[in-house]
Amino acid sequence: MSVACIAKPGIVGQAGTARLLATCQDRPGIVAAVSGFLYRHGVNITHSDQHSTDPEGGRFFLRQEFYLSGLENCLDELERAFEHEVASEYKMQWRLVPAKRKKRMVILVSRLDHALMDLLWRVGRGEMPADIPMVISNHPDLRAHVESFGVAFHHVHVPEAHDAPRGRGLTLPEERMLEIMDAEGPIDLMVLARYMRILSPAFVKRFPQRIINIHHSFLPAFEGADPYRRAAERGVKLIGATAHYVTGKLDKGPIIEQDVIRVSHRHRLEDLKILGRDIERQVLSRAVRWHLEDRVLVDGNKTIVFA
Repeated sequence: MSVACIAKPGIVGQAGTARLLATCQDRPGIVAAVSGFLYRHGVNITHSDQHSTDPEGGRFFLRQEFYLSGLENCLDELERAFEHEVASEYKMQWRLVPAKRKKRMVILVSRLDHALMDLLWRVGRGEMPADIPMVISNHPDLRAHVESFGVAFHHVHVPEAHDAPRGRGLTLPEERMLEIMDAEGPIDLMVLARYMRILSPAFVKRFPQRIINIHHSFLPAFEGADPYRRAAERGVKLIGATAHYVTGKLDKGPIIEQDVIRVSHRHRLEDLKILGRDIERQVLSRAVRWHLEDRVLVDGNKTIVFA
């Protein structure tokens, strides 16, 4: 029996599009079971991606986009049916995401503005399906730039020497940041757009696979601080940038996107920084967009990116 999706009067602009993301142990019949379920419920699959780490006992990853008229009015019913008819059988970790809903994204930044301004511009132009309720910075320098986009700016001072974790494992500035964010409602994604402070494991734990950082080197090379200077000292011929999810271990989280550019002995340190900032903008914007479009699935400390 199919789910009854009836469009309700007065609801404008129903997209009817959603994304199904699923992960489970690989075995025969998964794609047939999912596709058969959607067919039985009158769903039209518009795009499908899948990946298996090993056809004999590996992990299976699936991303499907589909359309169903009136979906917004029967999403809960469709989710219950999928759990009962498919997900429980294959022991899936899964989620069904309405494509119409924009994710709420908070940006953390210090003084450098290149990655921040790129994200604000792309969201403002409609290139990224996100709303930015606020930007939080440990310096006041970028307030005017942020507010010119109509986005709230909050300055939360973080001492050079980090506060010791408090009772909940959070520093005092982190507690303040959580208070500010909680007052604005749920946050779907946090982006560290060159936020030059280390977040405590307790803070990161509150946003699992929902904090993206841009690191100004091609990880795992030159982890930590001042990678351009260390790259110049080593005379490298390639510099790069890495966007990754943040975990409790510095610069060790699952990598989403990377890119590089060739350099030579003629490039001074400042030249490397200028070239590197352009790569940082591109790498971060791709990673953020893929997350916003539900194209990234995490496999241990790696990612499956259906770009």
